[in-house]
Amino acid sequence: MLRNPDEVNKRQHTTHLYANDHLIVRRGQEFQLKVTFDRPYKPSDDQFAVEFVIGGSPQFSKGTYIPVSVASDRQSPWAGRVLDSADNVVTVGITPAPDCIVGKWRTYVAVVTPYGIRRTRQDESRDVYILFNPWAAADSVFLDDSNEREECVLNEVGVIYHGAFDDVSERPWNFGQFDYGVLDACLFIMDKAAMPITNRGDPIKVARKASAMLNSRDDDGVLVGSWSGDYTYGVAPTSWTGSTEILLNYSSSKMPVCYAQCWVYAAVFNTFLRCLGIPGRVVTNFFSSHDNDGNLKTDIILDENGRIDKQRTKDSIWNYHCWNECYMSRPDLPQGFGGWQAVDATPQETSDGMYRCGPASVQAIKHGQICFPFDAPFVFAEVNSDVVFYSRNPRDGTLEPVKVNSSHVGRMVVTKAPGQDTRRDITDQYKFPEGSPEERTVLEKAEEYGCQREKAILTEADVELDMPLIEVRVGDDFELKLEFNNKSGQARTGDVYVSGNVVYYTGVNSSEFLFKTPKKKVIQVRSQDYMRKLVEQANLHFIATGKVKETGPGPTLIPSLLILAGSSLTWTESFNPRREGPTKLMASLDCAALRQVYGQAQLTVMP
Repeated sequence: MLRNPDEVNKRQHTTHLYANDHLIVRRGQEFQLKVTFDRPYKPSDDQFAVEFVIGGSPQFSKGTYIPVSVASDRQSPWAGRVLDSADNVVTVGITPAPDCIVGKWRTYVAVVTPYGIRRTRQDESRDVYILFNPWAAADSVFLDDSNEREECVLNEVGVIYHGAFDDVSERPWNFGQFDYGVLDACLFIMDKAAMPITNRGDPIKVARKASAMLNSRDDDGVLVGSWSGDYTYGVAPTSWTGSTEILLNYSSSKMPVCYAQCWVYAAVFNTFLRCLGIPGRVVTNFFSSHDNDGNLKTDIILDENGRIDKQRTKDSIWNYHCWNECYMSRPDLPQGFGGWQAVDATPQETSDGMYRCGPASVQAIKHGQICFPFDAPFVFAEVNSDVVFYSRNPRDGTLEPVKVNSSHVGRMVVTKAPGQDTRRDITDQYKFPEGSPEERTVLEKAEEYGCQREKAILTEADVELDMPLIEVRVGDDFELKLEFNNKSGQARTGDVYVSGNVVYYTGVNSSEFLFKTPKKKVIQVRSQDYMRKLVEQANLHFIATGKVKETGPGPTLIPSLLILAGSSLTWTESFNPRREGPTKLMASLDCAALRQVYGQAQLTVMP
C-alpha cells in the first residue's frame, strides 16, 4: 500500500503528518499501489482490476463500488494505469475522481481467470482513507492561495480571539487534526449522524451535517453546551486547550462530552474540517447579535422605569461570538458566491428542525443576498442588525421605539493571519463600511428579502446623556459618572433611571444589582453590591434612561464594562513530544473563581 510517512504517497498527498498507519490520500490526485502476483504480469493476456468499496452494501451505480481497470481499452470511474512492472511486482497508479466519497475504503485486487473472477480477501491493513483535496483544481474545496491553504488545512495550532473589540484577548488552541485516532473520530461523527455514504463527497452536505453534530441538542452530538457556571459533571469550557481529547472521548464513549461554549464548538469544528481536508478557520465577531425571532433586528424592550424587560426581550448581543468559515465552491448558488462559507455549531436557533447554521456564503451576506441557503439571514443579523430600544406602555402593551443604533452590531470580525500569530481584521468580507453608499445598497437589497429596519421617526432629543466607559479591578468600589449635554439653550429638567446588571458574555442578563434615580451626576457602586452576583466572563452593563419633562422621550444608552483581572502561578509537568520540529506549548489555569487564564510558548523539539 506504500503507506509509510516517508514513502511516495503520503509525501505527495501531504498526509504524512497523520498519526495513522493506513494509507491516507486525497481525491483527484494519483497515488501508487504495488501488486505482487505469483508470476510476471503479461499485459496482452492478463486482466486485473483494483477494486475500492465503501459502506455496507456497495453498488457501482451509487459510487460505493469502484473497479479500476489498468487496461487502456476499459473505462473506469477512477483512472488507473500501470506505472512499472518488474518480475512479479506491478506498480499501479490510481486517481480517484475529484468528487468521490470521502471516507475509509476497502481495497481488493480482482483477477480474470478461466474459472471466473478471483479476488483477494479483505485485509484491514489494505484499507485506504480518501480525503478532500484543496490542492486539486477539480475538487470543490480547491484553495489556490498556498499561504491560506497551509494555514487552514495543515496548521495544527491556532489562536482564538475573545474579549471585547477594543480589548481583544487571545486563546491558544491545539486543533490536533493529525493526532492518533482523530481521523477515525471525525468519520465516526458522520456515522453517528447516519449520514448517507453517498453524501459524504459533498463538502456542503458534510459541513451542514457537522454543524448539527458538533452540538448535542437534538442528535447526541459531540459537545454539551453550558453557560451556567456549574460544571460539576464535566470539564469547564475554559479548561480545554485542544480538540483531541474531546473527539477521542466522544468516539470511544459514544456519548456527548461536557462542556462547551462558542469557542469550543468552533475549535472542534475546525479540527473536523481540517482533518477531512476542507480548509477551515475560526472567526470571532465582536458585538454579535442573536436574532431570536428572525426579524433581522435586535429588539431590546424596556419597562416604564427603564429596566430591561427580561420576559419580553428575547434577542441579545454577545460581547463576542465564534463560528467557522470553510472554503468550497457553491454550485447550488449563482456564480460568485463560492469561497468562504460561514458555519456555526453553537446551538442558538434551529434550521430545518435542527440546531445548526450554514454553510452560508460570506459573499452573499456582504451583498445582502440573504435568500440563498443556508441560514444567511441569521448570519446577516449577527453582523448587521440594528439595535432598537423600545419603551413598553404598561397600559396597552404597545411598543414605542426610543433609540436605534445601526452601527453597534458586528463591530469587528477577526481571524488568525496565515503563517503568523497575529490577527487579521476581515470585517470588510462581511460588510461594507458603515454609512457608505454600498452599505445602503446592501440594506435595501436585504429589505427585499424581509430585513425590516426601524423606520419610525424618533423624537429628536436636545439633551444628551453619556456614561464614559471605565475599567475597574474586580472587587473594587468605583464611581459611575453621568454626563449631560443640554443643546437646547434653555433650562431642562428630567427624570433619570440607572440600571446595573451582571451580564454573561452572551448578552443574557444574570441579575440586577443596581437601580437608582440619581440625585447627583456621580453614582457610587460598591463591590458588595455586584461581587456576590458575578458570573464567569461577566460584564457589568449599565443602562440609563431618561425623559426630559419639557420635550418627552430621551435616549437610552449602554454600556460600561467590567474587565476581570488575572493572576499567575508556577507548575511543572512532564510529557513526551510526538515528533521533532517547531511546536507550541499551551497551558490553562481554570477554577470557578478565575477563568480565562492562558499561556503559550514557542519551542523546538530536537531529535
